[in-house]
Amino acid sequence: MARTMDEITTRVKYLRRSSAERDQRWSDVREVRKGNINKVFPGLFPDDYPKPMVANFIDIAARDVAEVIAPLPAFNCNATNVVSDAARKRADKRTMIVAGYRDQSRLQTHMFTGADRYITYGMVPFVVEIDYELRTPIIRVDDPYNSYPEFDRFGRLLSYSKRYLKTIEDLCMEFPEHESVIRGRYHQGGQNAQLELVRYHDKDQTVLFLPERKDYVVAKTKNPIGKIMVVCAVRPGIDSDENLRGQFDDVLWVQVARSRFATLSLEAAQKSVQAPFALPADVNVLEIGPDATIRSAQPEKIRRVDLNVPPGLFQESAALDQELRTGARYPEGRLGNQSGSIVTGRGVEALMGGFDTQVKTAQSVLAGTFRDVIDICFQIDETIFGDVTKTVRGVDAGSPYEITYTPKKDIAGEHIVDVTYGLMAGLNPNQALVFGLQARGDQLISRDFLRRQMPWEVNVTMEEQKIEIEKLQDALIQAVAGYAQAIPMLAQSGGDPSEVLSKVASIIDGRRKGKSLEEVVIAAFAPEPPPAPVGVEPVPGSPEAGMPSAGGAELNPRTGMAPTVVPGQAGMGPGGRPAVQQLLAGLNSRGNPTLAASVARMTPAG
Repeated sequence: MARTMDEITTRVKYLRRSSAERDQRWSDVREVRKGNINKVFPGLFPDDYPKPMVANFIDIAARDVAEVIAPLPAFNCNATNVVSDAARKRADKRTMIVAGYRDQSRLQTHMFTGADRYITYGMVPFVVEIDYELRTPIIRVDDPYNSYPEFDRFGRLLSYSKRYLKTIEDLCMEFPEHESVIRGRYHQGGQNAQLELVRYHDKDQTVLFLPERKDYVVAKTKNPIGKIMVVCAVRPGIDSDENLRGQFDDVLWVQVARSRFATLSLEAAQKSVQAPFALPADVNVLEIGPDATIRSAQPEKIRRVDLNVPPGLFQESAALDQELRTGARYPEGRLGNQSGSIVTGRGVEALMGGFDTQVKTAQSVLAGTFRDVIDICFQIDETIFGDVTKTVRGVDAGSPYEITYTPKKDIAGEHIVDVTYGLMAGLNPNQALVFGLQARGDQLISRDFLRRQMPWEVNVTMEEQKIEIEKLQDALIQAVAGYAQAIPMLAQSGGDPSEVLSKVASIIDGRRKGKSLEEVVIAAFAPEPPPAPVGVEPVPGSPEAGMPSAGGAELNPRTGMAPTVVPGQAGMGPGGRPAVQQLLAGLNSRGNPTLAASVARMTPAG
């Protein structure tokens, strides 16, 4: 049963109270990331240096880790029957549909911000909304700041609430039908006065209401799929879900101490340069400036007063740097400062071990989150746009695609998608290639599995087709090359190599003109039509039989020749004269042609 407004407002208030400590931590981290550390720790910085004198380590580390986590995984809809070509084609089509959801939502671009929020706050929500203009579900990466997820004891999301602070003018423009309530009867503030708006999601409904206007509802809609359309990726930890912790919650004080030490070091350097002079008693005039001259009988005693800076100050600064990296789980090797063997990579591998571990953990969490997100997208597409025929265009794994699909027909309840960052995602490209080839060589895995697990995105089915085409093209090139190798043997044996040369030259000319290899080879080796014999008429019963001859008479159905041609004279000249080739076929001892010829006429028995 759907919750009433009283139940919703009571639950949202409870979640806000229980998350007060978390909200304060998130607010502090947010301000430090923005460079406003003096607001979080007022009074620790002098007026001369209100900002830190060191780089914002937390912001640098968060951005770097987020950029490593942000690349999207590979989405593949696998067929239940892997040996069926029809099932594989349907699965490939669903994979293209998922690619359409991803591209239309610009998910890869937004994931850089989403990964940053996951690291900073320990959670990133994905909200699936409906775009009725494009007629497709859209995945939106939400900001977890001022958000309140509600989980059951199994870790399943029950509701998701989000607070927004908007000006009264903006709210009136978004909801003009509720302007009188939004402005309030006794409102004395200006147009820029802010008002709190809460957006509440659960499996039954989505509600927008104004807590400061007695929980007045400005919008309410029913959930079309009966399932909450929000999925939260939560960073693992020992705290409860209401007290989510980011990666930098515990190093804020280390960052401010490091900044304070840098400020004190700068002050010490300044005071050392501006320290007063210590002069002997015989100096009456002190000149200051370039090339100044000070006259004294004891010049060795002219100096500035030493400022004794404890050497432990610099040691403590280095210790704070190390503590900051340890607490943030950000290895020194990410900045190129590593020790150990560079040739074998042992030192780099040891330094990067913790960094790789947190990347793999984040990818495992996000992979499960994306499975749930795509499942919601499939349900929305099939439920709301089930009978709509849609065309999706885009680029998947570097190859352009275009498909036309109908959700009810092509999705048909198959909502499962395989989301993988690759078995070798944590390895560098060289290690991934060696490991994959070794496993493939020992027949531990198949080529299809290896392609799906590589640390880059690839369209497995299309790539397999391309490889097969390339192999056949290579075989065709080898066949033509072998055919061309017959030219020397023909020339040595006295044969005529012109035919071979002509065909190879025609293939080269066709490729130069931009024709495909298959097209030019087929044209070069096409069989020539057999020449029609001179004087031979069509065979009886052939399609040409019964056709009028040159004289207009019908052909003899028995002999297949004209009625005036005597049997035995087919192919001869008029009157049965032999052809000139036959007359020249005989030569006497002097080389003269033998012109004698004999003619025999016979009529076959009828």
